[in-house]
Amino acid sequence: MKKYLIGGVPEHFNLPWYLTLRNKEYHEKGINLRWQDFYGGTGQMCKALREKEIDMAVILTEGIVRDIINGNPCKIVQIFVNSPLIWGIHVAKNSSYHSISDLKGKAAAISRFGSGSHLMAYVNAQNQGWDTEKDLKFEVVKNLNGALEKLPQGIGDYFMWEKFTSKPYVDNGPFRLVGECPTPWPCFVIAVRNEILEEDPQAIQDILNIINNTTREFKDIPSIDRMISNRYEQKLEDVREWLSLTSWSQNNLDNSTLDSVQNTLIDLDLIDNRCENDKILHFF
Repeated sequence: MKKYLIGGVPEHFNLPWYLTLRNKEYHEKGINLRWQDFYGGTGQMCKALREKEIDMAVILTEGIVRDIINGNPCKIVQIFVNSPLIWGIHVAKNSSYHSISDLKGKAAAISRFGSGSHLMAYVNAQNQGWDTEKDLKFEVVKNLNGALEKLPQGIGDYFMWEKFTSKPYVDNGPFRLVGECPTPWPCFVIAVRNEILEEDPQAIQDILNIINNTTREFKDIPSIDRMISNRYEQKLEDVREWLSLTSWSQNNLDNSTLDSVQNTLIDLDLIDNRCENDKILHFF
């Protein structure tokens, strides 16, 4: 049986993977697919892909595009979540900040450099008309748990994370939500190391076919809202709102969307030059 390791964040977006793995659907194609949680998010997964610790990743679009341009030997094979990611902008509940404008020139807590929380701080700064050189500072806190601990201590002033994942910590402390910043493109893609794509493209196609069959019907699974609520400890009404805003995809990025991502990364000085789209995207 062929063995592959896939990484992703332990969040509700990735429940379709858990369901297919629980049902051993990949075994029918002679594939032993194993999942690894990455609490550190996109930056941690980029490093794991480079170091061949994982073969595939469900990863933030802007983060993996930037890392491929910077030499990560991978390609994007498909969009996973087509809708934008809604990043909540959080401050400590006991802080004196009450609006996004209060955060100009303050320190963004980030999981690591190259992570979504790092890159989206730039997107938010651009949206606010800030000077990305003068008005952005960073404090590395490793992950959501790190931010929950550090922000109330005054280490970092604000923290950007997926709104619904962090909402329990807004409802019950220690965070307060001061704004939102949606991604201007599909939020999650599936990336695969080039070596794997060259060795066995059929296995990757089989994996994609299986997960796509589940995501097509994911919202129609009976009581899926209650399953998500229980598994991820979220309020049922929040889960239902999230489901109404979220859509999965079975297609790859188109050239115009990838151009938009690259143009934004160029504008924000997060990459030095554009890369040919066929160096980033793989079509079967």
